[in-house]
Amino acid sequence: MQEVPSTEIAKRFSQYRKAAQRGPVGVTHYGRVTEVLISKHDYDEYVRLKSLAPRAFRVEDLSDEAIAALEKAEMDPRHNHLNALMDE
Repeated sequence: MQEVPSTEIAKRFSQYRKAAQRGPVGVTHYGRVTEVLISKHDYDEYVRLKSLAPRAFRVEDLSDEAIAALEKAEMDPRHNHLNALMDE
């Protein structure tokens, strides 16, 4: 990934916007990458992949309504055979 200081990006934004069409451009601030310019196509792909990622929540972070809904939830009857495995 090409890394460019933020001051250089500000001076030549159009140049680096075009460069981002070919690959990511890291924007540095005090020598550390703080942002990345990417193409719209790459961003759309990122959003698509992010939506597929599994999410986990800590019980402490759930609302009372969410906990109540989980307590009422029942497994699909097609999976009842799994209960038998738990009883063994």
